[in-house]
Amino acid sequence: MEEIIVIGAGLAGSEAAYQIAKRGIKVKLYEMRPHKLTPAHKTGLFGELVCSNSLRSKELTKAVGLLKEELRILGSLIMEAAERCQIPGGKAWVVDRQCFASYITQRLTQNSLVEVIREEVTEIPQDKIIIIATGPLTSEALTQNLLGLTDVPFLHFYDALSPIIYADSIDWEKVFVADRGTPDEGVYVNCPMTKEEYETFVEELIQADKVPLRDFEEPRYFEGCLPIEVMAERGKDTLRFGPMKPTGLINPKTGLEPYAVVQLRPENKEKTLYNMVGFQTKLKYFEQERIFRKIPGLERAEFARFGSIHRNTFVNAPLVLTPYLQLKNYPQIFLAGQITGVEGYVESTAMGFLAGINAVQLLQGKPLITPPPETALGALVHYLQTANPKHFQPMNINWGLLPPLENPRIPKKEKYFRLAERALQRLKAWEKVIYC
Repeated sequence: MEEIIVIGAGLAGSEAAYQIAKRGIKVKLYEMRPHKLTPAHKTGLFGELVCSNSLRSKELTKAVGLLKEELRILGSLIMEAAERCQIPGGKAWVVDRQCFASYITQRLTQNSLVEVIREEVTEIPQDKIIIIATGPLTSEALTQNLLGLTDVPFLHFYDALSPIIYADSIDWEKVFVADRGTPDEGVYVNCPMTKEEYETFVEELIQADKVPLRDFEEPRYFEGCLPIEVMAERGKDTLRFGPMKPTGLINPKTGLEPYAVVQLRPENKEKTLYNMVGFQTKLKYFEQERIFRKIPGLERAEFARFGSIHRNTFVNAPLVLTPYLQLKNYPQIFLAGQITGVEGYVESTAMGFLAGINAVQLLQGKPLITPPPETALGALVHYLQTANPKHFQPMNINWGLLPPLENPRIPKKEKYFRLAERALQRLKAWEKVIYC
């Protein structure tokens, strides 16, 4: 019988293996744990979570809630486990982690089409259809082997994410558009600061509450990618000569160069999302919201993603991956999970789901498929394909990734409900393609 190889039994790999076996295809599922543990894992169970609330919100008016609903409708193993092991948690989808991982492990190990092999894979077979779902802590040996199959270097080691802000939450009366001669990258939005505003801001950064690094995340930051608060601690003018440099940026409203600026760069082609340039940070989320809203023009900023810095391994998806999650140079090799350039457990599951289905389609000689961009699933894939490769960073699902409604000037909660309603309508039609 023909088979597909899946490397890694985290959420993405487990989902991929399940979808393959569900379609009657044999799976060889490789998992190095418990013989070799990663710094973030404690057991050999599949789908082990770090936190009980890692699946985040269950509300349909949250983009991640929509993504979970789409996966549930499509028959996701991970969502089946989440429903089975859910415990009270308010608006968050909280699970009993032991129950959750045990359920996933049992469902796969008891499936006659899934052969579980407990060993580390250090070399990728090139004569088989294979899915690599080894997560953000992919082993050095496998990383180097995969690196040799791409023309584009990995973006890995430390994943330094700057916050991303919804465009419609920016006060456009207080900012101005200008850049330093880089029209190919889009037009930068500048938030001007006076000397007093800047010095207060720097002091807030220094005093703010930070997230401590985990034991396996020793602070080996690149000098060109330091946390914003680390730069602030090096001297009061460090930021003004770094990411907040005002040189060459004339505010047309005053005719003057500001004392300092915070620059925002379009994160997608639709310009519904803006990245805070150079603002990677270890500040706690509530501190980011509090302090960054002191920036002129961002007083009412809403965040599609907060900044963070953590160990990660991922590819430059716009250059490396097809819309079907294959390596462009090796179409028989699929990637799934965070290694594709998505961020979060639910997003990783979604990529495992798609990689599993497309691996089967390829094996059976059928057309490969990608979800409609109006769905949360499709919006993630669209981001991986269309993000600017010069600045590519992993992304959580958020409403800014979905195509806007025809009438965007409606109350926020109603807008999110309509986006979710549209997504589920598109998903219903696409579901027939998957199971035809």
